[in-house]
Amino acid sequence: MAVRDQELELYRGLMEAPKEYAEGFTKRSIIGAFFVGLIMMPGSIYLGLLAGQGLGPAAEWVTIILFTEAARRSFTVLRRQEIYILYYMAGALTGGIGLVALSGGPFAGLIWNQYLVQSDAALGFGIRDQIPYWVVPSADSPALVERTFFHPHWFVPILLLVLGNILGRLNWFGLGYVLFRITSDVERLPFPMAPIAAQAATALAEVTAKTEGWRWHLFSIGAVIGIAFGLPYVGIPAFTGSVLTRPVQLIPIPFYDMTLRLERTFPAVPFALSTDLGAAIVGFVLPFWVVIGSALATLASLIINPWLARNQLMPTWSPGMDYIQTSFATSVDFWTSFGIGTSAAVAVIGIVSILRSASRMKRETSGRGTFQPPPGRGDFPIWIGIALFAASTLTYILLCRLWLVPKFPLVFLVFFGFIQSPVESYINARMIGLTGQYIGIPMVREASFILSRYKGVDIWFAPIPMSNHGGQAQNLRVVELTGTKITSIIKAELFMLPLILICSLCFWQYMWKLAPIPSTAYPYAQKMWHLQALRSCLWMTATAQNNEMFMRAINWKYIVAGGASALGSYGVLSVLQLPVMLVWGFVRGLGGNPMDAIPQLFGALLSQFYFVRRYGMREWKQYSAVLVAGYACGMGLIGMGSAAIAMVMKSIRQLPY
Repeated sequence: MAVRDQELELYRGLMEAPKEYAEGFTKRSIIGAFFVGLIMMPGSIYLGLLAGQGLGPAAEWVTIILFTEAARRSFTVLRRQEIYILYYMAGALTGGIGLVALSGGPFAGLIWNQYLVQSDAALGFGIRDQIPYWVVPSADSPALVERTFFHPHWFVPILLLVLGNILGRLNWFGLGYVLFRITSDVERLPFPMAPIAAQAATALAEVTAKTEGWRWHLFSIGAVIGIAFGLPYVGIPAFTGSVLTRPVQLIPIPFYDMTLRLERTFPAVPFALSTDLGAAIVGFVLPFWVVIGSALATLASLIINPWLARNQLMPTWSPGMDYIQTSFATSVDFWTSFGIGTSAAVAVIGIVSILRSASRMKRETSGRGTFQPPPGRGDFPIWIGIALFAASTLTYILLCRLWLVPKFPLVFLVFFGFIQSPVESYINARMIGLTGQYIGIPMVREASFILSRYKGVDIWFAPIPMSNHGGQAQNLRVVELTGTKITSIIKAELFMLPLILICSLCFWQYMWKLAPIPSTAYPYAQKMWHLQALRSCLWMTATAQNNEMFMRAINWKYIVAGGASALGSYGVLSVLQLPVMLVWGFVRGLGGNPMDAIPQLFGALLSQFYFVRRYGMREWKQYSAVLVAGYACGMGLIGMGSAAIAMVMKSIRQLPY
């Protein structure tokens, strides 16, 4: 067996679908949803602003621990289906937007928009006045000056936010359900990663049965590590920030910048070390060769950037720039174009891999299934899923065409909604079903906006019906493996929608009122949001009248070089039968934060050459997943406690007596 397939084979055939299904949405699930929305969400918001991390797996694990312990002391047992619904709702309620790893529900996006319209990046790129009113009030609006959502200028953005959440759920559930029925019921794809997710979601079921196994002990170890590190990293800045004008940071958040110190030796290299212990611990669970590829991407910048700078090929960069400024300057001069090329090459490689895997799995799998679902699973006619997707997609198209961006070509909207999204989602669903790996065709949205020759920044904010719902097929497969009825997910979503909107509004309003976001009170946001704003505004200028900076960032020579290097590396690795995950890791390193590469490499090396040798690959993969979840739980507990203290202290300071 090839080396590159060995790790994947560890995850196959770990769990069989049950014969009976039960309802998971019960009174205890409702109580759990309120617990997460009212207690965990503010902690997740505060932790994201302060240190750049949400609660992540901590939300799911803390909720399950609390309710399983309550069940034990009440002499009752939480069913596996109830545990999974608690797990599902906890993750959904503490989620957020992906631009800046911002958790806290839908209103996190509006907080980002209020920063963007007031940012130096939007002003410098000349797009501040072009951001439409239905996205965010103008920079001089009283709603932003007074830092409040309860102002008439927010009415339209909030209305679109609510409508988008409703349509988004109809869209992903409709198409996701259809893809699940096709890939799982009819094509009988194995979904090798689904058993891992199903087992992780129900790992603490053994606690309710009064049997504490290895999962509980490892989880406790991870939680203690998270608490011990979280106290100086998050707790002290949170407490001191509530009583002083600037928080005291014993450990710099989120990184230690060495760019200026190494500038003479490595000019034009953004060099910083993440100070978050979690970056090293995450290296335990990431595929080893992916981490190696990310490290190689960082090493490549140490060689390529100085060579380009010394040959006057980095005009945007100048000596004296710090990590943030250097990162943006080098991305404009080289890495944006090179990254486009490598991303496109990886997409081609992924599609070819799908075709090969499909051919192999067709020979290996026995027969095909039917559209007839198992009895009691909670299925409904497949035409309802198609209708939900079609109706929500059509509403998106009409909303954009008739109101938001009426001059954008209709043919692109129809293509996105009814051709590109279903096709890409199906390709992705098959990729996940066959190999457990996600694939997306990169830069389709950006390329389409540019090729349409549309002029205006508003298109970048419009709810274009472009989506990839392939991952939902695996999510529903996990629901099936846990023996949970699909109707439980529908009930949970209907219940969570108003809860998440109300909680997100209230807590973001509260945080925003206490201090501007970002500001010195939120160190991570103050440092990192500016870099993300620069990158976002750079792409937006592609459809603006003044796109000089964007055109400088797109260099076809570098794009071709990136694509050729990725394809060449893949070919060499394939011939030598070496792990092609190196290529994926390299692309991941180009698009990620270089500051995380070294800590993750340390964690991966420790994992590969010590823990794997001691415990074995299969066992360590199970151990490390629980250990990381425990660490996230410990950090999350410190984050929630810190958020509570900070909110109380700042509220007291603002009282008039």
